[in-house]
Amino acid sequence: MNSAVKDPMQLQFEAIQAKYLEVQKEYEEASLKLKIEKDRGSLVRKLDRWSKRGGRLRREVFLKRQYYYLVAPYTILFFLFTVLPVLISLVLSFTYFNLLEFPTFVGWENYKSLFVDDKVFMTAIENTAILAVITGPVSYLMAFVFAWLINELKPLLRSFMTLIFYAPSISGNVYLVWKLIFSSDNYGYANSILMELNIIQEPITWLQNANYIIWILIIVQLWLSLGVSFLSFIAGLQGVNKELYEAGAIDGIRSRWQELWYITLPQMKSQLMFGAVMQITSALSIAEVSINIAGFPSIEYAGHTIITHLMDYGNTRMEMGYASAIATILFIVMILANLLVRKILRRVGS
Repeated sequence: MNSAVKDPMQLQFEAIQAKYLEVQKEYEEASLKLKIEKDRGSLVRKLDRWSKRGGRLRREVFLKRQYYYLVAPYTILFFLFTVLPVLISLVLSFTYFNLLEFPTFVGWENYKSLFVDDKVFMTAIENTAILAVITGPVSYLMAFVFAWLINELKPLLRSFMTLIFYAPSISGNVYLVWKLIFSSDNYGYANSILMELNIIQEPITWLQNANYIIWILIIVQLWLSLGVSFLSFIAGLQGVNKELYEAGAIDGIRSRWQELWYITLPQMKSQLMFGAVMQITSALSIAEVSINIAGFPSIEYAGHTIITHLMDYGNTRMEMGYASAIATILFIVMILANLLVRKILRRVGS
């Protein structure tokens, strides 16, 4: 009978234990409710609900947000150091700004002065057009043809020839060599060879004669043009699937020219576009060659380009509004040229 009666200490322990379990259950329930409330109020949950209320694009951006996180640093830097300066330059082109005073709005006055009053700018446009029309397409074709021919060589020889053709574009003080070639005295290689062959009787002042400067600049620019575009074409040719040539032979392709047009070029459209953009940019922004070969300013502005004109007003005269107008015009020309080339490249392989 006494054994059936529980000890008071045991009863007290059981009561405390039951109370502890009850409190623990209440704590877990409260913690769960708090977690649910936090999840509902978190940024991710809010963005999730916001993306569901929007269109398909908004939902796709949310679901692939990790990829956008990865490209965000580059996008921010690109916006700050490329897009924003272009927009600021566009705004400044409608002002008078000399870096010392606050910009003064002048409307279209800078553009009017460029095309009506600035004769040197018209000379710069003419020189830039000549350089771009000749060096742009020719250097583009040269880069592709040399890349196509070098790609047919054995790996070791191909690597050596790639270095040989690419080296001029990364050479240091290479303009000194060209100044020596076109030196105006008897010691210049061009004069020496021509006099040795009795083609001329006295030295030609190559770099002091306005009739020769533009053509010398074209030669030097073409020599330097096998740069990044050339390497991209090599990479593109290396990436063409060799099985496509076998399939093309079965479908009726019989010559290397047909292989090039119907198989090779369509497979490397991205490299062709990249090379075109680089060559257009290089052809329209010629300045270093002109300054080092013809001087700044050149004789009778024979080597004056849009970029050197921009440098004259931006770096020397500090007329930043006028320089911004020049930069805006050059930017528009580059955009139009790129659109034209893109339209042409769409027909490749058709």
